[in-house]
Amino acid sequence: LISVLNLIIYRIERRSIMLDELDELVKKVIELIEDKKYVLVKKEFADMNEADIAEVLEELQEELPTQEFIRVFRLLPKDIAADVFAHLPVEIEQYIINSLTDKETTNIIENMFADDAADLMEEMPASVVRRILALASDETRNDINHLLKYPEDSAGSIMTVEFADLKENITVKQALERIRKIGIDKETINTCYVLDLQRHLVGSVTLRTLLLGNPDAIVSDIMDENVITVSTLDDQETVARQFQKYDFMAMPVVDSENRLVGIITVDDILEIIEEEATEDMEKMAAILPSDKSYFRTGIFETFKSRIPWLLILMISATITGTIIDSFEAKLAGITGLVAFIPMLMDTGGNSGGQASVTIIRAISLNEVEFKDIFKVIWKEIRVAVLCGLTLAVVNFIRVLIMNALGTGITHEAIMVNITVCITLCITVMCAKLVGCMLPILANQLGFDPAVMASPFITTIVDAISLVLFLKIATFMLM
Repeated sequence: LISVLNLIIYRIERRSIMLDELDELVKKVIELIEDKKYVLVKKEFADMNEADIAEVLEELQEELPTQEFIRVFRLLPKDIAADVFAHLPVEIEQYIINSLTDKETTNIIENMFADDAADLMEEMPASVVRRILALASDETRNDINHLLKYPEDSAGSIMTVEFADLKENITVKQALERIRKIGIDKETINTCYVLDLQRHLVGSVTLRTLLLGNPDAIVSDIMDENVITVSTLDDQETVARQFQKYDFMAMPVVDSENRLVGIITVDDILEIIEEEATEDMEKMAAILPSDKSYFRTGIFETFKSRIPWLLILMISATITGTIIDSFEAKLAGITGLVAFIPMLMDTGGNSGGQASVTIIRAISLNEVEFKDIFKVIWKEIRVAVLCGLTLAVVNFIRVLIMNALGTGITHEAIMVNITVCITLCITVMCAKLVGCMLPILANQLGFDPAVMASPFITTIVDAISLVLFLKIATFMLM
C-alpha cells in the first residue's frame, strides 16, 4: 500500500512539475511575442517535440488574439507544421484552417498522414471539408475518401494507407532500394508487407531482416508467412485487443479477399484505448459519451449529456418511494427501522457497483463471455457470503455499542439489530448477483455492458434491499 501511495504521489508531483514547466514556457513565449521577438519564438520551437509544441499552442490560443496566434503558428517550419497540427484538438484545427490561406492549408493537408487527414474531415463542418478536399491533390483526396467510406470506429476508418509494401519475387537489394525510395512518406518502415501480383498479403519482413540478409536472397524466402491481420470492418476495440495480445507496433488491415489495404499503428491504438476507456467511464457514471475535452464542452452540451439519465434515475427512484409508502403503517410501529434504510440501500448499491464494474472490465478485456455466466455467479455468491457475513458482524457490534452508549441494550433493540444484519447479508448477495449478471446479459443481447453500471444497478438494488428489509422486519418483529 505504501509503495502504491508513493507511486501515486510521484506521478502527481511529476505531472505538477510538467504543468509548471508548460506554464513558464507559455509565459516566456507570450513575453517574446509582446516584444515582437518572433525569431526567438521560432528558436524556442525548434528544439521542442511536435506534441509539446501543440500543448503550448493550445494554451496560447486562449491567451492571444486570432491574428497573433496564427502568426505564431506560421513561425513553425513547414516540415513540422503538419505534425503539430495533427496533435491539436479539433476545435483549434478548425480555428487555424479558417485563418490560413489556401496555399498554407494545402501544405498542411499534403504533409499529414492520410488517417490523420481523414479524422480531421470527420470532425469538420461540411463547408470546411469541401474547401480542404478541393485544395488537396488527387492522390491525397483519393486516400482520404478511401478511409472515409468505412464505418465509424472500424479498423478501416482508423488505418493509414501510407505503408511499405514489397513484391514477393524481388531480391533483398531491390527491396532496400524500394524502401529508400518510398520510405520517406510512409508512417513506418520497421515492418514491410509482402504482396503477390494480385496484392494479396502473403507475408511480412522486418527492416532488420533485410539489412542483415544476403542482398541476392529473394524476399519470399526470408519473409514470415504467419501474418496476424485484422479486417477493415473489425471494431476498433477488437483491434486494440489484438495489439495488446501480440504486442505489435503495427498491424496490417486486409479486405474480404485478403488484399492489403492499409495498416494500423500503435499510436492510433493508444488514442482508441483512451477514447474507449473514457466512454466506458462516462456510461458507468450515467453520462452520455462525448468526444470533447471537459473545458471545450459547453455548459448546454454538458447539461444535455447528463440530464437524460438523471431524469430516468429520478423517475425510477419513485419505485423505492412507493415501497416505503406501502409499509408506512408498519414502519410507524418500530421507528428504529427507518434509521437503517440509508445504510442498507448504500451498502447494496456499493456491492452491486463493485460486481458490475469488475465484470464490465472483464468483458472489455475479453476475459468473460456469456458461457461463463454460471462460473461468475458461483464465484460472486461465495464473495457475497464472505462480504455479507463480515459486514453483518461489524454492524451488529457497532449497533450494540451505540445502544449501550445510548438508550441501553433492550430485547427490541437486539431484534432490530438481528433483522438489519440478516437483511444486510441477503442484500449483499442479491446485489452482487444482479451486478454480475446484468452486464453479461446486456452484452449477450447486443447492448453496451457499461450502461449496466453503478447508477442503473443501484436503482434496482435499492428496491430489492427495501423489499427484503421490510418483509424480513414484518416477519421477525410484527
